[in-house]
Amino acid sequence: MAEKEYTVAILGATGAVGTRLISQLAVSQIPVKQIRLLASARSAGKQLSFKGQSVTVEEATPDSFAGVDLVLASAGGSVSKQLLPAAVAAGAVCIDNTSYWRMNDHVPLVVPEVNAAALANHHGIIANPNCSTIQMVVALEPIRQQFGLHQVIVSTYQAASGAGQSALNELLAEAKAYVNDQPMDAQILPVRGGDNHYPLAFNLLPQIDVFEDDGYTHEEWKMIHETKKIMMNDKNAALPKVTATCVRVPVPISHGETVYFETDQHPTPAELRSVLAKAPGVVVQDDPSHQLYPQPLNATGKRDTFIGRIRADEENPGAYHMWVVSDNLLKGAAWNAVQIGEELVKRDLIYVPAGSAALFQ
Repeated sequence: MAEKEYTVAILGATGAVGTRLISQLAVSQIPVKQIRLLASARSAGKQLSFKGQSVTVEEATPDSFAGVDLVLASAGGSVSKQLLPAAVAAGAVCIDNTSYWRMNDHVPLVVPEVNAAALANHHGIIANPNCSTIQMVVALEPIRQQFGLHQVIVSTYQAASGAGQSALNELLAEAKAYVNDQPMDAQILPVRGGDNHYPLAFNLLPQIDVFEDDGYTHEEWKMIHETKKIMMNDKNAALPKVTATCVRVPVPISHGETVYFETDQHPTPAELRSVLAKAPGVVVQDDPSHQLYPQPLNATGKRDTFIGRIRADEENPGAYHMWVVSDNLLKGAAWNAVQIGEELVKRDLIYVPAGSAALFQ
């Protein structure tokens, strides 16, 4: 039997994640018959390359999805809200990198190493989790499966690129200004459209996204509820308990996280390392005697999640700490989305079940 081939559209093709979606798709196991590159009107007409061939970027409209089998979307929540229902109605399965559909009860929230089985219940839209959530659950799920998990406290050190290419450009401009003893001009961070903007260069910003009424930022809220939905298929599950503090740091690419966790059993750190070393998508870099531990510079451009500094909490039996680093634009976005696409191909799930379009109208 001839291998199925698919027409794939990339929505938001010219952005920082979109360009990585193109490159990751090119080396993936997804058999691509045709690629369509979609973006805003101002990017239409640009030429991008896919597998050595020049492809013209088209303006994304609700009519862009005729004949498309699979959509990889990273064009912002408002665009996904507007266009993905039209794509589903046209018969395309959509993998969305924005936050818009993640908490929708009809939309699986998927990290393939953790809950690929959830894809069987899709209705045409699958959500890619938040970048900081993805790397944490890749690190924690093997531990949960082997030893149980009832408490997580995470502090994140999130790169500028998590706020988009413009935020990364602003960081670099601020750094140049600072070292030349010139004023730094902050226009974007911590929140685009916020009342106040602060420099990120040589600084730390303990705010990612807007503040909720309870004092947590929406990024922290996402880490809490996305983790529960991915692991337990219930965004409000009682366990594991999850608390987050999210901080933007002056690093271009790759997020770091310190993760405190409590297990039901009491493994040794060596047992934790052994379980993690065998886990899919994980690389353990943990040798304090040789100063070996994950670093953002070394993780950038790689698909894996890197884990080190695994140690027991000396004050709380059954509690542990670890340090987790991953490229937020690859595993945290583009690669995870393409990986979901590979799983859909493998499981023969690239189709829209009857009646699905009505769920998103």
